[in-house]
Amino acid sequence: MSPWLRRCLVLTPLLMPGCGVVPQSGGWRDDLAMHAAQLGYRNWIVIAEASFPAHSRGGVRQINADEEIPVVVDEVLRTLERTEHVTPRIYVSRELRSVENDYAPGIDEFRKRLQGSMHAHETTELEQQSLLTLMEDSNKTFEVLVIRTKTALPYSSVFMELQPGYWNADSESALRDKLERQRMEKLARPIP
Repeated sequence: MSPWLRRCLVLTPLLMPGCGVVPQSGGWRDDLAMHAAQLGYRNWIVIAEASFPAHSRGGVRQINADEEIPVVVDEVLRTLERTEHVTPRIYVSRELRSVENDYAPGIDEFRKRLQGSMHAHETTELEQQSLLTLMEDSNKTFEVLVIRTKTALPYSSVFMELQPGYWNADSESALRDKLERQRMEKLARPIP
């Protein structure tokens, strides 16, 4: 390897323009748009508070956003609304409702801001440990995108399990009922 190339590789993180390398990312919003286009049914997006653990398991990607959770939730939902191929099932920690402002200053205002950022999506409350278990089980097979924020409040992470944007539980149930009726009709036919 030439000395110039070796020096360029060593200095690339510090002097990218000098070596002709252009940074690939325009920030967390661009990273989100790129990843959201690749995610589908049964993938997860976690908008995480600042102390959310980094995962070493494959299948977990992390983006760092220098924003608060409500801002990131709003942007994630706007991004998913533009993709149209998935829709989120949103989970919040059951503990979030019980955290008191005396112990976590700012939590009352956070809950108001979070509710405003939800785009009228319904949320489901589960215990934090259950949400972590669901996410960890999912990342054994499916991708999980973690967007770590600067929010420093307990139990404030928001979990989104992606569902098909063009097919819902009612449609699936109607299809299964129809298939079952067809199967029963076939079984009930007299033998010639």
